[in-house]
Amino acid sequence: MGISDIINVVRSVTDLGLISSLTVLALFLSYSMLNVCDLSTDGCFTLGAAVGAVVALSGHPYLSILAAMAAGVASGFVTSFLQTRMGVNSLLAGIIVNTGLYSVNIAVMGGASLLNMNKTVTVFTKMKDLLDGTFLSGWYKVIVAAVAVAAVIAFLSLFLKTRLGLAIRATGDNTDMVRYSSIDPVFTTTVGLCAANAFTALSGCLLAQYQKLSDINMGQGMVTVALASLLIGGTVLRKSPIPVRAVLAVVGAIVFRAVYAIALNLQMPAYMLKLVSAIIVAAAISAPYLKKKAPELFKRIKAGRANGNA
Repeated sequence: MGISDIINVVRSVTDLGLISSLTVLALFLSYSMLNVCDLSTDGCFTLGAAVGAVVALSGHPYLSILAAMAAGVASGFVTSFLQTRMGVNSLLAGIIVNTGLYSVNIAVMGGASLLNMNKTVTVFTKMKDLLDGTFLSGWYKVIVAAVAVAAVIAFLSLFLKTRLGLAIRATGDNTDMVRYSSIDPVFTTTVGLCAANAFTALSGCLLAQYQKLSDINMGQGMVTVALASLLIGGTVLRKSPIPVRAVLAVVGAIVFRAVYAIALNLQMPAYMLKLVSAIIVAAAISAPYLKKKAPELFKRIKAGRANGNA
């Protein structure tokens, strides 16, 4: 593999890592802050891709981003409504919405399971034209993704310090305490899930425009990828400020994509990538426990060696 090939791989890993990190930031808000495991992520991701593709195909690449995020807000509202107003368990609410979104996504794409965007003007082609002839022309995809990620991190850093943001964080920590403090946990949960799903849909929209296609199955497994990335980034500096934790979540997404790239370059079969995802998730979840148990394990090993020498 030559230097140019390595640069292309690094660029691709960074592109996809940054785009998928928007979904990771969505889980950072819903899972880490609000303490809700939203399993509608897969369907919402595809919803953002479908809506974004349809609007972009109509000649409005910038409007497609807003439309996709609005669709994500609607998805988050339905999930929250089922959870807070209908008494449905949060996990079941996510599964119900995710199931329903499969039909909705196909309907959005006009009954087709795939939309081709090869000749469509996207935010990426707009940036490519803007940077044409400059030294950054080859990195236009990274720049678009980085701008979106920076905007979301800035929003989260500021929003979670506001009164409403603090109420959302408090809801995730202790719902009963929030209720006794005259704060409506239904409202905070709804706002949190709507915002999180907006970021997920934005991620799907950008991936569709990046790949120049929207596929009904493109969101499959995104919740696993995002959770793994979030846990990878969260294994370090857990009690850091919000901006640092958000940046670490993005780093986790890039690391996850790098592992994927390594697996592909090792000519691992495509069907094995799901197993790779599962192993990464298991390793990330068990890392804090293993770290806690490591001193005790080392003591046992030393004791065993001492007894063996004796």
